[in-house]
Amino acid sequence: MRTVAVIARKGGSGKTTLAVHLALAGFLGRRHVLLADADSQRSAAEVLKPRGDYGPSVIETTGRDLSALQRQAVRDDVDLMVIDSAAGLEESLSHAIVLADLILLAVRPTFLDIASAVQSLQVTNRLSRSAMVVLSQAPVAREGVEPPSVKRTLEIFRQMRVPVAPAIIRARSIYQTAMERGCAAQEIEPQGSASREMGVLWRFIEQTLYDPQLARTG
Repeated sequence: MRTVAVIARKGGSGKTTLAVHLALAGFLGRRHVLLADADSQRSAAEVLKPRGDYGPSVIETTGRDLSALQRQAVRDDVDLMVIDSAAGLEESLSHAIVLADLILLAVRPTFLDIASAVQSLQVTNRLSRSAMVVLSQAPVAREGVEPPSVKRTLEIFRQMRVPVAPAIIRARSIYQTAMERGCAAQEIEPQGSASREMGVLWRFIEQTLYDPQLARTG
């Protein structure tokens, strides 16, 4: 089993949207997925529970209980555990970070989000773990040209030598529509832009978790 922790200290980063879409991508890819909702708002659970059996398993939990939940997931032959961590709570973040095979830091291309991300990176460094940034809710590129805020954010993390995921998740209304319907954007518009960008991200994460050599070369 592999575990992905989606973290962010700042609310509104798109953390839960990312966690839900990755859990659904794994499920739609025929993996046995558990979404651990450790955020006190329980938004991820609220979105996915109405799906019933057709979707990832969803369990509301806390940071302290994640370790026991992970052990149970192994016994239940879960392939992938996605943790939607609590925003802003360092103790809860720490529990998720130490358990994760892959740590994804959801970051919007804004000054405050970058500053918050630096704080999260300090936590991962202190715990001797590395995180990967996923640029979230980014403005859409126009004619292939990235907005200045996106260029600036990418350059900051490049200079910090922090890896950035190969897919940028854009600010698209379809993500909110999908969350309201309890589904993934790719289920609404399989050929749409959101489906393509989330597909690129999921394939990269899947390769990183299950076939690291392929992720490094491809």
